[in-house]
Amino acid sequence: MIIVDIETSGLDPNKHGILEIASLKFEAPNISYQSYCRLDEDDEIDSKALEINGQSKEEIRDSNRLSQKQVLIEFFDFIKKQGDFYIAGENVGSFDWSFIKIKSEKYSLDFPLQHRTFDLQTLAQTKYEQVYGKLLIENGKSKMGLPQILEFVGMRDERKKHGALEDCKLEAECFSRLLKGKKLFDEYNKFPIPDYLK
Repeated sequence: MIIVDIETSGLDPNKHGILEIASLKFEAPNISYQSYCRLDEDDEIDSKALEINGQSKEEIRDSNRLSQKQVLIEFFDFIKKQGDFYIAGENVGSFDWSFIKIKSEKYSLDFPLQHRTFDLQTLAQTKYEQVYGKLLIENGKSKMGLPQILEFVGMRDERKKHGALEDCKLEAECFSRLLKGKKLFDEYNKFPIPDYLK
């Protein structure tokens, strides 16, 4: 399973662009890929997205950055070398997968990813229901985003800005705690695993 996370210039893959792609192999998390990329001329920018990922308009249009097409080619090469075409992450199916798929079509790239994905929110909701006898839903909407998942597995996000590789690591740590009741990265040892996940 390959954990994947992207940062984008907005929420609509038909209007916005990819700013960063990161991934790591869950079974061997020291094997990872990460690259920033520049927006295409026709990509729009939502200032709220930049507030989340901390990148500036100058950075995301920087001609020294690789193009989105070049980064996708590198990312797909990384995936192929791992021999694992199933991606995992938080909201990875409807967001990350969709962005990558639409951009692949835009650049006429072969798309190697499987259409099925492993979603962290679904796994966390399942475990939450096992522990508390209910899903974390309010007013008909899931309240199990990454901050709530981290809290459920005994962690917290102390960052002010999001980055794709750090998100991958946090998501992989959550998968490990939810699936195996074990820590994955030494840097998160300060956060004990709740007894209900052991």
